[in-house]
Amino acid sequence: MKQLILGGARSGKSSLAERLAKDSGKSVIYIATADASYNDVEMEQRIQHHRNSRPAHWPTIEEPLYLAEQLKQQASADSCLLVDCLSLWLSNCLMQEDKDFWQQQRQQLMQCFATLPGDIILVGNEVGSGIIPLGEINRRFVDETGFLHQALAKHCDRVILTAAGLPLVMKGNPLL
Repeated sequence: MKQLILGGARSGKSSLAERLAKDSGKSVIYIATADASYNDVEMEQRIQHHRNSRPAHWPTIEEPLYLAEQLKQQASADSCLLVDCLSLWLSNCLMQEDKDFWQQQRQQLMQCFATLPGDIILVGNEVGSGIIPLGEINRRFVDETGFLHQALAKHCDRVILTAAGLPLVMKGNPLL
Protein backbone atom coordinates (compact mmCIF):
# COMPACT_ATOMS: atom_id res chain seq x y z
CA MET A 1 0.00 0.00 0.00
CA LYS A 2 1.22 3.48 -0.84
CA GLN A 3 0.21 6.23 1.57
CA LEU A 4 0.72 9.99 1.66
CA ILE A 5 0.38 11.74 5.02
CA LEU A 6 0.17 15.52 4.96
CA GLY A 7 -0.15 18.10 7.70
CA GLY A 8 1.36 21.18 9.23
CA ALA A 9 4.27 21.35 11.64
CA ARG A 10 3.60 19.31 14.79
CA SER A 11 0.28 18.07 13.41
CA GLY A 12 0.99 14.43 14.26
CA LYS A 13 1.84 13.27 10.74
CA SER A 14 5.17 11.61 11.63
CA SER A 15 3.69 9.81 14.64
CA LEU A 16 0.87 8.52 12.48
CA ALA A 17 3.30 7.41 9.78
CA GLU A 18 5.37 5.52 12.34
CA ARG A 19 2.25 3.82 13.75
CA LEU A 20 1.13 2.77 10.26
CA ALA A 21 4.62 1.46 9.48
CA LYS A 22 4.62 -0.64 12.67
CA ASP A 23 1.12 -1.90 11.89
CA SER A 24 2.19 -3.00 8.38
CA GLY A 25 3.83 -6.10 9.85
CA LYS A 26 6.71 -5.64 7.43
CA SER A 27 10.32 -4.77 8.03
CA VAL A 28 10.51 -0.98 8.18
CA ILE A 29 13.23 1.14 6.61
CA TYR A 30 13.18 4.81 7.55
CA ILE A 31 14.41 7.23 4.89
CA ALA A 32 15.24 10.61 6.43
CA THR A 33 15.63 13.51 4.03
CA ALA A 34 17.10 16.23 6.27
CA ASP A 35 20.43 17.64 5.09
CA ALA A 36 22.66 18.23 8.11
CA SER A 37 24.52 21.04 6.34
CA TYR A 38 21.41 23.23 6.71
CA ASN A 39 20.79 22.43 10.39
CA ASP A 40 20.74 24.83 13.28
CA VAL A 41 20.28 23.96 16.96
CA GLU A 42 16.47 23.87 16.72
CA MET A 43 16.57 21.60 13.66
CA GLU A 44 19.01 19.27 15.40
CA GLN A 45 16.51 19.03 18.27
CA ARG A 46 13.71 18.16 15.84
CA ILE A 47 15.84 15.45 14.24
CA GLN A 48 16.76 14.04 17.65
CA HIS A 49 13.07 13.96 18.62
CA HIS A 50 12.32 11.93 15.48
CA ARG A 51 15.23 9.57 16.13
CA ASN A 52 14.07 8.98 19.71
CA SER A 53 10.47 8.33 18.69
CA ARG A 54 11.09 5.50 16.26
CA PRO A 55 12.16 1.94 17.13
CA ALA A 56 15.92 1.48 17.31
CA HIS A 57 15.75 -1.65 15.15
CA TRP A 58 14.50 0.28 12.12
CA PRO A 59 17.41 0.95 9.79
CA THR A 60 17.66 4.63 8.89
CA ILE A 61 18.97 5.87 5.57
CA GLU A 62 19.77 9.54 5.36
CA GLU A 63 19.14 10.68 1.79
CA PRO A 64 18.66 14.42 1.29
CA LEU A 65 18.72 14.47 -2.54
CA TYR A 66 18.40 11.21 -4.47
CA LEU A 67 15.12 9.90 -3.09
CA ALA A 68 14.01 7.95 -6.18
CA GLU A 69 17.30 6.03 -6.23
CA GLN A 70 16.93 5.04 -2.58
CA LEU A 71 13.32 3.98 -3.07
CA LYS A 72 14.28 1.80 -6.04
CA GLN A 73 17.15 0.22 -4.08
CA GLN A 74 15.22 -0.40 -0.87
CA ALA A 75 11.68 -1.28 -2.00
CA SER A 76 10.68 -4.93 -1.78
CA ALA A 77 7.43 -6.84 -1.35
CA ASP A 78 8.19 -7.54 2.32
CA SER A 79 9.30 -4.04 3.30
CA CYS A 80 7.67 -0.82 4.40
CA LEU A 81 9.59 2.32 3.48
CA LEU A 82 8.81 5.41 5.52
CA VAL A 83 10.00 8.68 3.95
CA ASP A 84 10.06 11.68 6.28
CA CYS A 85 9.80 14.16 4.76
CA LEU A 86 9.05 15.22 1.21
CA SER A 87 9.19 18.91 2.09
CA LEU A 88 12.78 18.75 3.33
CA TRP A 89 13.74 16.75 0.25
CA LEU A 90 12.16 19.39 -1.98
CA SER A 91 13.97 22.19 -0.11
CA ASN A 92 17.29 20.39 -0.48
CA CYS A 93 16.73 19.93 -4.21
CA LEU A 94 15.72 23.56 -4.75
CA MET A 95 18.91 24.72 -3.01
CA GLN A 96 21.18 22.98 -5.52
CA GLU A 97 23.23 25.13 -7.91
CA ASP A 98 21.91 23.17 -10.89
CA LYS A 99 18.56 24.87 -11.53
CA ASP A 100 17.24 21.74 -13.28
CA PHE A 101 18.09 19.45 -10.36
CA TRP A 102 14.65 19.58 -8.74
CA GLN A 103 12.78 18.82 -11.96
CA GLN A 104 15.13 15.91 -12.68
CA GLN A 105 14.67 14.41 -9.22
CA ARG A 106 10.90 14.93 -9.28
CA GLN A 107 10.68 13.26 -12.68
CA GLN A 108 12.72 10.28 -11.48
CA LEU A 109 10.43 9.87 -8.48
CA MET A 110 7.27 10.07 -10.55
CA GLN A 111 8.63 7.59 -13.11
CA CYS A 112 9.28 4.89 -10.52
CA PHE A 113 6.79 5.51 -7.72
CA ALA A 114 3.71 3.71 -9.04
CA THR A 115 5.63 0.50 -9.77
CA LEU A 116 7.64 0.21 -6.56
CA PRO A 117 6.90 -3.01 -4.63
CA GLY A 118 5.97 -3.16 -0.96
CA ASP A 119 4.49 -0.54 1.30
CA ILE A 120 5.57 3.08 1.10
CA ILE A 121 4.55 5.82 3.50
CA LEU A 122 5.39 9.38 2.50
CA VAL A 123 5.20 12.31 4.92
CA GLY A 124 4.95 15.90 3.73
CA ASN A 125 4.14 19.34 5.04
CA GLU A 126 0.92 20.88 3.81
CA VAL A 127 2.01 24.47 3.22
CA GLY A 128 -0.57 25.74 0.75
CA SER A 129 -3.25 26.75 3.23
CA GLY A 130 -1.76 30.09 4.20
CA ILE A 131 -1.11 33.35 2.43
CA ILE A 132 1.11 33.58 -0.63
CA PRO A 133 4.61 34.08 0.79
CA LEU A 134 6.98 36.89 -0.08
CA GLY A 135 10.01 36.05 -2.14
CA GLU A 136 10.37 34.03 -5.31
CA ILE A 137 12.04 30.98 -3.69
CA ASN A 138 9.33 30.83 -1.01
CA ARG A 139 6.53 30.98 -3.59
CA ARG A 140 8.29 28.35 -5.69
CA PHE A 141 8.59 26.08 -2.65
CA VAL A 142 4.87 26.39 -1.89
CA ASP A 143 3.92 25.83 -5.53
CA GLU A 144 6.26 22.87 -6.04
CA THR A 145 5.10 21.30 -2.78
CA GLY A 146 1.49 21.49 -3.92
CA PHE A 147 2.28 20.09 -7.37
CA LEU A 148 4.33 17.24 -5.85
CA HIS A 149 1.61 16.27 -3.37
CA GLN A 150 -1.06 16.31 -6.10
CA ALA A 151 1.03 14.10 -8.38
CA LEU A 152 1.85 11.59 -5.64
CA ALA A 153 -1.71 11.52 -4.30
CA LYS A 154 -2.88 10.19 -7.67
CA HIS A 155 -0.66 7.13 -7.19
CA CYS A 156 -1.36 6.54 -3.49
CA ASP A 157 -3.94 4.13 -2.14
CA ARG A 158 -4.53 6.33 0.88
CA VAL A 159 -4.04 10.05 1.49
CA ILE A 160 -4.39 11.42 5.01
CA LEU A 161 -4.43 14.99 6.27
CA THR A 162 -3.50 15.44 9.94
CA ALA A 163 -4.35 18.34 12.22
CA ALA A 164 -4.11 18.51 16.02
CA GLY A 165 -3.06 14.86 16.05
CA LEU A 166 -6.26 13.80 14.29
CA PRO A 167 -6.12 12.04 10.93
CA LEU A 168 -8.63 12.78 8.20
CA VAL A 169 -8.60 10.16 5.45
CA MET A 170 -9.07 12.03 2.18
CA LYS A 171 -8.60 9.04 -0.13
CA GLY A 172 -8.76 5.30 0.48
CA ASN A 173 -9.84 3.06 3.32
CA PRO A 174 -10.49 4.50 6.77
CA LEU A 175 -7.96 3.94 9.52
CA LEU A 176 -8.65 1.25 12.08
